[in-house]
Amino acid sequence: MDGRYDRQLILPEIGSEGQRRLSEAKVLIVGVGGLGSPIATYLAAAGVGTIGLLDMDIVSVSNLQRQVLYDESQQGEAKVLCASRRLKALNSDITVVAHHTRLTADNARELIAQYDIVADGTDNFATRYTISDACEALGKPYVYGAIGGLDGQVAVLCKGKATYRTLFPDEQETLSMPQPSKAVAGVTPAVVGSVEANQVMQLICGYGEPLTDRLWTIDLRTMQSFIIDI
Repeated sequence: MDGRYDRQLILPEIGSEGQRRLSEAKVLIVGVGGLGSPIATYLAAAGVGTIGLLDMDIVSVSNLQRQVLYDESQQGEAKVLCASRRLKALNSDITVVAHHTRLTADNARELIAQYDIVADGTDNFATRYTISDACEALGKPYVYGAIGGLDGQVAVLCKGKATYRTLFPDEQETLSMPQPSKAVAGVTPAVVGSVEANQVMQLICGYGEPLTDRLWTIDLRTMQSFIIDI
């Protein structure tokens, strides 16, 4: 190795065995926006061997307040292609796979089956149900994350007993609710996405206590944080 991972190799929670596991892991990030930016960046920097990026959106200037993978020169370009170039520039050792598409009930199982873990960078209920159902069927962990304003939450689903349907059991009622406000501080996805990235690393390396069947919440106004069983 070239010294890239020295600082995490000396962590007893990671070490050489954990680094080997990271290098062999395959993680799919669904949504490469505010949440997906820190998730992808930190997993790439940590040496996760294969990172899949799934998103069909393009870069716009309104993204740049929080979607730190992109810059002004990339407006109008596909996010997954811009993000792929950025991650490969950060770490040429890893493989980045761009899926410029929308996740649907028709393609979810085929796409998710190629990966070990799915990390949530989405912003809508319907896609989360799709991810959760496919992960449950395939036996893949689903690192769920959601943000709004100055609030966020993270959980590890489909690894224990809880799924997204445990959190929101009535799909029709949930999908009929008004879409959450688009108001968000740029730091909110930075914090929540970093926690999601840590959950992915915990699952891969086997350290600590991942949020399996537990929901972590944070209020960045007060810095109050809670963990509840689900």
